[in-house]
Amino acid sequence: MTIKIYSLKDIKQLIFVGNLAAKILALINEYIKSEINTEEINNICHKYIETKIRCISATIGYKGYQHATCISTNNIVCHGIPNYKKQIKTNDILNIDVTIIKNGYYADTSSMYIVGNKRKKKTYKVCKRAQECLNKAISVLCDGANLSKVGDTIQTHAKKNGYSVVKEFCGHGVGTDFHLKPQVLNYNGYNNNDVLLKQGMCLTVEPILINRGTAIKILKDGWTTTTQNKSNSAQWEHTLIIKQTGVVLTTIR
Repeated sequence: MTIKIYSLKDIKQLIFVGNLAAKILALINEYIKSEINTEEINNICHKYIETKIRCISATIGYKGYQHATCISTNNIVCHGIPNYKKQIKTNDILNIDVTIIKNGYYADTSSMYIVGNKRKKKTYKVCKRAQECLNKAISVLCDGANLSKVGDTIQTHAKKNGYSVVKEFCGHGVGTDFHLKPQVLNYNGYNNNDVLLKQGMCLTVEPILINRGTAIKILKDGWTTTTQNKSNSAQWEHTLIIKQTGVVLTTIR
Protein backbone atom coordinates (compact mmCIF):
# COMPACT_ATOMS: atom_id res chain seq x y z
CA MET A 1 0.00 0.00 0.00
CA THR A 2 1.42 3.39 -1.03
CA ILE A 3 0.55 6.18 1.40
CA LYS A 4 1.42 9.76 0.55
CA ILE A 5 4.09 11.50 2.60
CA TYR A 6 3.73 15.28 2.64
CA SER A 7 6.60 17.76 2.42
CA LEU A 8 7.11 20.63 4.86
CA LYS A 9 5.62 22.97 2.26
CA ASP A 10 2.54 20.75 1.99
CA ILE A 11 2.24 20.49 5.76
CA LYS A 12 2.11 24.27 6.15
CA GLN A 13 -0.82 24.34 3.72
CA LEU A 14 -2.54 21.43 5.48
CA ILE A 15 -2.25 23.18 8.83
CA PHE A 16 -3.61 26.38 7.28
CA VAL A 17 -6.70 24.75 5.79
CA GLY A 18 -7.23 22.69 8.95
CA ASN A 19 -7.31 25.85 11.05
CA LEU A 20 -9.93 27.30 8.71
CA ALA A 21 -12.09 24.19 8.99
CA ALA A 22 -11.90 24.40 12.78
CA LYS A 23 -13.20 27.98 12.65
CA ILE A 24 -16.41 26.80 10.94
CA LEU A 25 -17.28 24.45 13.79
CA ALA A 26 -16.40 27.09 16.39
CA LEU A 27 -18.50 29.75 14.63
CA ILE A 28 -21.63 27.61 14.32
CA ASN A 29 -21.79 26.85 18.04
CA GLU A 30 -23.65 30.08 18.86
CA TYR A 31 -26.40 29.22 16.36
CA ILE A 32 -27.16 25.75 17.76
CA LYS A 33 -30.43 26.47 19.55
CA SER A 34 -33.85 24.87 19.67
CA GLU A 35 -36.16 25.67 16.73
CA ILE A 36 -33.39 26.28 14.19
CA ASN A 37 -33.52 23.71 11.39
CA THR A 38 -30.59 21.81 9.95
CA GLU A 39 -30.82 23.48 6.52
CA GLU A 40 -30.43 26.87 8.20
CA ILE A 41 -27.35 25.59 10.05
CA ASN A 42 -25.94 24.30 6.77
CA ASN A 43 -26.55 27.62 5.02
CA ILE A 44 -24.72 29.55 7.74
CA CYS A 45 -21.74 27.23 7.39
CA HIS A 46 -21.87 27.40 3.59
CA LYS A 47 -21.90 31.20 3.55
CA TYR A 48 -18.98 31.32 6.00
CA ILE A 49 -16.98 28.85 3.91
CA GLU A 50 -17.44 30.80 0.68
CA THR A 51 -17.43 34.43 1.81
CA LYS A 52 -15.41 34.62 5.04
CA ILE A 53 -12.65 32.04 4.67
CA ARG A 54 -12.95 31.80 0.87
CA CYS A 55 -12.76 28.04 0.61
CA ILE A 56 -14.57 25.40 -1.41
CA SER A 57 -16.86 22.86 0.21
CA ALA A 58 -15.57 19.41 -0.72
CA THR A 59 -18.96 17.77 -0.14
CA ILE A 60 -20.98 19.77 -2.67
CA GLY A 61 -21.08 17.62 -5.78
CA TYR A 62 -19.30 14.69 -4.12
CA LYS A 63 -21.06 11.59 -5.46
CA GLY A 64 -24.14 13.74 -6.03
CA TYR A 65 -24.30 15.25 -2.53
CA GLN A 66 -25.52 18.86 -2.59
CA HIS A 67 -24.79 20.37 0.83
CA ALA A 68 -21.78 22.01 2.50
CA THR A 69 -22.22 19.94 5.67
CA CYS A 70 -23.54 16.66 6.95
CA ILE A 71 -25.70 17.20 10.04
CA SER A 72 -26.59 14.07 11.98
CA THR A 73 -29.04 14.32 14.88
CA ASN A 74 -29.67 11.87 17.72
CA ASN A 75 -29.93 8.36 16.23
CA ILE A 76 -28.43 9.38 12.86
CA VAL A 77 -24.99 7.79 12.83
CA CYS A 78 -23.55 9.89 10.00
CA HIS A 79 -24.24 11.58 6.64
CA GLY A 80 -27.42 13.31 7.78
CA ILE A 81 -28.74 15.56 5.00
CA PRO A 82 -29.66 19.14 6.04
CA ASN A 83 -33.40 19.74 5.77
CA TYR A 84 -35.72 22.70 6.41
CA LYS A 85 -38.19 20.28 8.00
CA LYS A 86 -35.65 18.96 10.51
CA GLN A 87 -36.04 21.32 13.45
CA ILE A 88 -33.66 21.09 16.38
CA LYS A 89 -35.16 20.58 19.85
CA THR A 90 -33.87 21.01 23.39
CA ASN A 91 -31.82 17.98 24.51
CA ASP A 92 -31.08 16.94 20.92
CA ILE A 93 -27.51 16.05 20.11
CA LEU A 94 -26.10 16.65 16.66
CA ASN A 95 -22.89 16.16 14.74
CA ILE A 96 -21.78 18.71 12.16
CA ASP A 97 -19.23 17.41 9.66
CA VAL A 98 -17.40 19.70 7.23
CA THR A 99 -14.70 19.17 4.62
CA ILE A 100 -13.17 22.13 2.84
CA ILE A 101 -10.57 22.77 0.14
CA LYS A 102 -8.11 25.67 0.07
CA ASN A 103 -5.36 25.96 -2.55
CA GLY A 104 -5.84 22.28 -3.44
CA TYR A 105 -5.53 21.01 0.16
CA TYR A 106 -8.30 19.36 2.20
CA ALA A 107 -9.34 19.37 5.85
CA ASP A 108 -12.07 17.14 7.30
CA THR A 109 -13.50 17.57 10.80
CA SER A 110 -16.65 17.14 12.85
CA SER A 111 -17.96 18.04 16.29
CA MET A 112 -20.86 17.14 18.56
CA TYR A 113 -23.27 19.75 19.93
CA ILE A 114 -25.79 19.40 22.74
CA VAL A 115 -28.87 21.62 22.43
CA GLY A 116 -30.08 23.71 25.35
CA ASN A 117 -29.25 23.84 29.05
CA LYS A 118 -31.24 20.76 30.04
CA ARG A 119 -28.76 18.04 29.23
CA LYS A 120 -29.87 14.46 29.55
CA LYS A 121 -27.15 12.49 31.27
CA LYS A 122 -27.40 9.56 28.85
CA THR A 123 -27.03 11.65 25.68
CA TYR A 124 -24.27 13.78 27.18
CA LYS A 125 -22.27 10.69 28.13
CA VAL A 126 -22.23 9.15 24.65
CA CYS A 127 -20.89 12.47 23.27
CA LYS A 128 -18.25 12.62 25.99
CA ARG A 129 -17.13 8.99 25.59
CA ALA A 130 -16.82 9.36 21.80
CA GLN A 131 -14.64 12.43 22.29
CA GLU A 132 -12.51 10.51 24.80
CA CYS A 133 -12.08 7.72 22.23
CA LEU A 134 -10.84 10.26 19.69
CA ASN A 135 -8.39 11.88 22.10
CA LYS A 136 -7.03 8.57 23.37
CA ALA A 137 -6.56 7.28 19.82
CA ILE A 138 -4.70 10.44 18.81
CA SER A 139 -2.42 10.13 21.84
CA VAL A 140 -0.95 6.79 20.68
CA LEU A 141 0.02 7.97 17.18
CA CYS A 142 3.51 8.92 16.06
CA ASP A 143 6.17 7.96 13.55
CA GLY A 144 6.72 4.19 13.78
CA ALA A 145 3.39 3.39 15.46
CA ASN A 146 1.04 0.77 14.05
CA LEU A 147 -2.22 2.13 12.63
CA SER A 148 -4.10 -0.69 14.40
CA LYS A 149 -3.45 1.17 17.67
CA VAL A 150 -6.24 3.57 16.69
CA GLY A 151 -8.86 0.83 16.49
CA ASP A 152 -7.53 -0.98 19.55
CA THR A 153 -7.70 2.18 21.63
CA ILE A 154 -11.14 3.24 20.45
CA GLN A 155 -12.72 -0.18 20.82
CA THR A 156 -11.18 -0.79 24.25
CA HIS A 157 -12.34 2.52 25.70
CA ALA A 158 -15.82 2.24 24.17
CA LYS A 159 -16.34 -1.31 25.45
CA LYS A 160 -15.02 -0.42 28.90
CA ASN A 161 -17.73 2.24 29.16
CA GLY A 162 -20.56 0.13 27.75
CA TYR A 163 -20.72 1.52 24.21
CA SER A 164 -20.62 -0.08 20.77
CA VAL A 165 -18.35 1.04 17.92
CA VAL A 166 -19.70 1.47 14.39
CA LYS A 167 -17.44 -0.65 12.19
CA GLU A 168 -18.95 0.18 8.81
CA PHE A 169 -17.41 3.68 8.67
CA CYS A 170 -13.85 4.75 9.34
CA GLY A 171 -11.23 7.45 9.07
CA HIS A 172 -8.97 7.80 6.05
CA GLY A 173 -6.00 9.41 4.46
CA VAL A 174 -6.57 12.99 3.37
CA GLY A 175 -4.56 15.94 2.11
CA THR A 176 -4.52 16.57 -1.62
CA ASP A 177 -7.76 14.61 -2.07
CA PHE A 178 -10.88 13.89 -0.01
CA HIS A 179 -10.34 10.18 0.62
CA LEU A 180 -6.93 8.57 0.32
CA LYS A 181 -5.21 5.47 1.68
CA PRO A 182 -5.12 4.15 4.35
CA GLN A 183 -8.45 3.35 5.95
CA VAL A 184 -8.33 4.21 9.65
CA LEU A 185 -10.54 1.59 11.31
CA ASN A 186 -12.29 2.22 14.63
CA TYR A 187 -11.61 -1.36 15.72
CA ASN A 188 -8.69 -3.74 15.19
CA GLY A 189 -9.57 -5.33 11.88
CA TYR A 190 -6.22 -5.16 10.11
CA ASN A 191 -5.15 -8.76 10.80
CA ASN A 192 -1.89 -9.12 8.80
CA ASN A 193 -2.35 -5.87 6.86
CA ASP A 194 -1.34 -3.38 9.54
CA VAL A 195 0.19 -0.06 8.48
CA LEU A 196 3.37 1.40 9.94
CA LEU A 197 2.89 5.14 10.29
CA LYS A 198 5.54 7.53 9.04
CA GLN A 199 6.26 11.18 9.63
CA GLY A 200 4.40 13.35 7.11
CA MET A 201 1.32 11.15 6.67
CA CYS A 202 -2.03 12.96 6.94
CA LEU A 203 -5.06 11.11 8.33
CA THR A 204 -8.47 11.55 9.85
CA VAL A 205 -9.53 9.76 13.03
CA GLU A 206 -13.31 9.67 13.48
CA PRO A 207 -14.81 7.22 16.00
CA ILE A 208 -18.58 6.68 16.07
CA LEU A 209 -20.16 5.27 19.23
CA ILE A 210 -23.69 3.95 19.79
CA ASN A 211 -25.51 3.80 23.13
CA ARG A 212 -26.47 0.16 22.57
CA GLY A 213 -26.36 -2.39 19.78
CA THR A 214 -24.36 -2.28 16.57
CA ALA A 215 -26.92 -2.58 13.75
CA ILE A 216 -27.26 0.39 11.39
CA LYS A 217 -29.21 1.06 8.21
CA ILE A 218 -28.86 3.45 5.29
CA LEU A 219 -32.10 5.20 4.36
CA LYS A 220 -33.60 5.45 0.88
CA ASP A 221 -31.84 8.75 0.17
CA GLY A 222 -28.61 6.75 -0.04
CA TRP A 223 -26.80 8.88 2.55
CA THR A 224 -28.54 9.10 5.92
CA THR A 225 -27.38 6.28 8.19
CA THR A 226 -29.24 5.54 11.41
CA THR A 227 -29.15 3.06 14.26
CA GLN A 228 -31.71 0.32 13.75
CA ASN A 229 -32.81 0.38 17.38
CA LYS A 230 -33.10 4.21 17.40
CA SER A 231 -30.49 4.61 20.13
CA ASN A 232 -28.36 7.73 19.95
CA SER A 233 -24.87 7.89 18.49
CA ALA A 234 -21.97 10.34 18.60
CA GLN A 235 -18.96 11.05 16.41
CA TRP A 236 -15.94 13.35 16.58
CA GLU A 237 -13.29 13.86 13.92
CA HIS A 238 -9.92 15.54 13.49
CA THR A 239 -7.46 15.76 10.62
CA LEU A 240 -3.92 15.18 11.83
CA ILE A 241 -0.35 14.90 10.54
CA ILE A 242 2.05 12.30 11.90
CA LYS A 243 5.20 13.72 13.54
CA GLN A 244 8.29 11.96 14.83
CA THR A 245 6.79 12.25 18.30
CA GLY A 246 3.03 12.63 18.35
CA VAL A 247 0.91 14.45 15.80
CA VAL A 248 -0.09 17.90 14.58
CA LEU A 249 -3.84 18.41 14.94
CA THR A 250 -4.65 20.64 11.97
CA THR A 251 -8.33 21.01 12.95
CA ILE A 252 -7.85 21.73 16.67
CA ARG A 253 -10.47 24.10 18.10
